[in-house]
Amino acid sequence: MAVLMTRVQVGDYDKWKSMFDQDPPGARAKAKGHRVFRLVEDPNEVQVVVEFETTQDAAAARENLLASGVLDRVTVTVPPTLATEAEAVGY
Repeated sequence: MAVLMTRVQVGDYDKWKSMFDQDPPGARAKAKGHRVFRLVEDPNEVQVVVEFETTQDAAAARENLLASGVLDRVTVTVPPTLATEAEAVGY
């Protein structure tokens, strides 16, 4: 399992979420699922975590996302980053 994580300032969450749900770059085509977190202090800053079966799928999704230009519409706080789970406790 691998995840693609990014954090962005979207300006208008509802407008951004509508576009996110459409997935114009197809970055979530092979995703197992995703989670969107909103910061309590600023609900227009979001962290997106997308889960993939393989690191290769996550890397391909990252490339699609970067090449699509959709990140040009937001302020990227943390760029799309690949990670694998090191530990899960209490789930």
